[in-house]
Amino acid sequence: MSWNPAIEPGCPDEVGIDAIETLIVPRSRDLGGFEVRRALPAPKRQMVGPFIFFDQAGPAEFLTGQGVDVRPHPHIGLGTVTYLFRGDFHHRDSTGADQVIRPGALNWMVAGRGVSHSERTSAASRSGPNSLFGIQTWLALPDSHEDVAPTFEHHGKAALPVIEDGGARVRLILGTAYGETAPATMFSQTFYADVMLEPGSRLPMPDDHEDRGIYIVEGSIAVAGQIFELGQMMVFRPGDRITVAAGEAGARLMILGGATMTGHRYIWWNFVASSRERIEAAKAEWRAQNWGQGRFDLPAGDRDEHIPLPD
Repeated sequence: MSWNPAIEPGCPDEVGIDAIETLIVPRSRDLGGFEVRRALPAPKRQMVGPFIFFDQAGPAEFLTGQGVDVRPHPHIGLGTVTYLFRGDFHHRDSTGADQVIRPGALNWMVAGRGVSHSERTSAASRSGPNSLFGIQTWLALPDSHEDVAPTFEHHGKAALPVIEDGGARVRLILGTAYGETAPATMFSQTFYADVMLEPGSRLPMPDDHEDRGIYIVEGSIAVAGQIFELGQMMVFRPGDRITVAAGEAGARLMILGGATMTGHRYIWWNFVASSRERIEAAKAEWRAQNWGQGRFDLPAGDRDEHIPLPD
């Protein structure tokens, strides 16, 4: 979820291997009815390009009337990306956005100086048994855009470029790759894509980005003769030409990266910032609950509850 239930990020385990700069094995967390696997931040790898937080939500199954309810909560200094394989989310935020996202579409919310939002399984989905499976990630904003006004963009499935070659099908979610550019507004060099590989098919990683990583959603891939299974993330050395091959059952991958972020980023709860002072200021304002008087308000249509600041 784009909500972090813990004050600290909860880093996954990682080990290094010769062929790959970093191999990350996410740690699972039960959020009550569904499981989240967190790949970023990792102990020795905070970011891949601007990507600073990477969660797999589900797969999870819910009975009629059940679903996910993430109450309004705040963000600063980042952009949140929601991309689903199954299920839906009803997104509301303090910019006035009110949008149901479905598989293959993109929700891109830029927090900037401060935003709040909620994510809930839609009423339509709760009318029967429903499922959830997707990826949510945060992108740290560069220093020049940490304090921009919050914005929200929704881009439907048909608006995202698709590149097909042999047994590979790539849907570009953010940024630029393989000669295509996705429609969402970016603030630094970025790429993020959903890749489907048929059994035995091959995918060359973009070689025009400094940081590059792969997260295996389904199936397996071979890299430099080694096999990697679902649920793992690998980060590659800059400049190396990398091609991966799908295993016997094929593979579904999320590929991500971009320009290396300049400077350290601090993470506390749902806040990302270039300084601790920025985080302390945001904590004080969320705690004060002066909705609409400072940097934070609550989403229209979802103002009856919120997640309080952790102790």
